[in-house]
Amino acid sequence: MSIETDIKQKKFRSAYQRLALNLIYTSNWLESKQHEFFKEYDITSQQYNVLRILRGQQLNPIKVSDITERMLDKNSNTSRLVDKLLAKNLAKRSSCPNDRRAVDVLITEEGLKMLEELDPHVAEWEDRFNVISVEEADQINAMLDKLREADH
Repeated sequence: MSIETDIKQKKFRSAYQRLALNLIYTSNWLESKQHEFFKEYDITSQQYNVLRILRGQQLNPIKVSDITERMLDKNSNTSRLVDKLLAKNLAKRSSCPNDRRAVDVLITEEGLKMLEELDPHVAEWEDRFNVISVEEADQINAMLDKLREADH
């Protein structure tokens, strides 16, 4: 369906307005689909993002502030997300030897097992994008990168 049909708007001020609204609408649509998907596993997409960051550390501790820098959603409250993962025994904290005020975070075996269980389902979920070609995906990625670069 077109953005016009989905939001019941016949006309846009410009192609750029249509693009902006289409990006926002599509982003919200994707977020909603992700929410449904992760709900089955009792985690949020932001918690999943933290777990992936922790797994990427390959069992090396990482500070909460460094996790924040890597988050997809820069508005996330990373400390709160880590606390939720700690409560679910998916992550653990340790004191940072270099900075007593900082806290290091590590993924637990349980967290690794959850990601291992999720990996094939996430890959299947991502397959929904195969309605466009790899070349088209590369073009869209390049254009989105270009939009964000314009802000720097």
